[in-house]
Amino acid sequence: MPQNILITTHYNPDGDAIGASLALYHFLVKQGHQVDIIVPNELPSFLTWMPGNEKLLIYKQKNDIAHDIIENAGVIFCIDFNALNRVKYYSDQLAAAKGFKILIDHHLEPSDEFDLTISQIKVSSTSELLYQLIQETGYGDCVDLPVAECIFVGIMTDTGSFSYSCEKPDTFRITSELIRIGVKVEKIHRLVYDTYSESRMRLLGHCLSQRMKVIPGLSTAYIWLSKEDLEAFDYQPGDTEGVVNYALSIENIVLAALFTERDDRIRISLRSKGQFSVNDFARKNFMGGGHRNAAGGDSFLSLEETMTKFESLLEGYRDELMNNRKS
Repeated sequence: MPQNILITTHYNPDGDAIGASLALYHFLVKQGHQVDIIVPNELPSFLTWMPGNEKLLIYKQKNDIAHDIIENAGVIFCIDFNALNRVKYYSDQLAAAKGFKILIDHHLEPSDEFDLTISQIKVSSTSELLYQLIQETGYGDCVDLPVAECIFVGIMTDTGSFSYSCEKPDTFRITSELIRIGVKVEKIHRLVYDTYSESRMRLLGHCLSQRMKVIPGLSTAYIWLSKEDLEAFDYQPGDTEGVVNYALSIENIVLAALFTERDDRIRISLRSKGQFSVNDFARKNFMGGGHRNAAGGDSFLSLEETMTKFESLLEGYRDELMNNRKS
């Protein structure tokens, strides 16, 4: 029976969030449902080519329409986040909505706010999990090229182009099936990774030459960007995607961080190697979380105070950082 369905994802949507959401959109439309997608804010420009992108309703731009959609949805799919506050702007309305809420996610410790939780932390991405769900429910024949391309983008981006979180054979088996359907790997890789603006590249150079600090004795490196830095390099959503990984790529660095100054907070991106859990680090110290080796958090101190706090915390993790350096 056709349903009014809403798909929504987290604030600052990334490739996995958009990929899984659009893949689910295409799949559900083929089943005859009325489907809307709401994203909290603008997505990075390197994702705007994706099939179905024109169907995305950006809450910040059309919140009055979004309110009606949320209120009238019979089913609400929450994609790639583990708690309603991750949508930021309309979390209270989602919580109050009468629609049946289904979580599809791969992050640790999902909240109990959902009517049905489908969560698997061992998959590479929410997109991979969605593909498995479609197959296991007997609808594998409905994975056409638009669905396959969206799922591939989610897997590719959430594994850093297959450089982490991809040690399970299923990830590559599923990827091969997507290619068999018709996904052009080189084309999609080029669309996602080879469309940087000049200002984004210059911002990256600024990060590495002027805004990176390395602390060898604690196997840590971090990068920071002020609002003035962002303005100077004409910052656009997505321009800092992957920047923290450059700090992590330094030899013997176990913990890397990126501090980005926003209007109301300092946004923190964390990455790690080995068994050092940035999920635990973010949850304990910066009101955040995520995965063992990739997490995020927030600070409501100033940028300088946030970095001072971060450095002061490191001594308490010295042994753990050093042990992972040796592994």
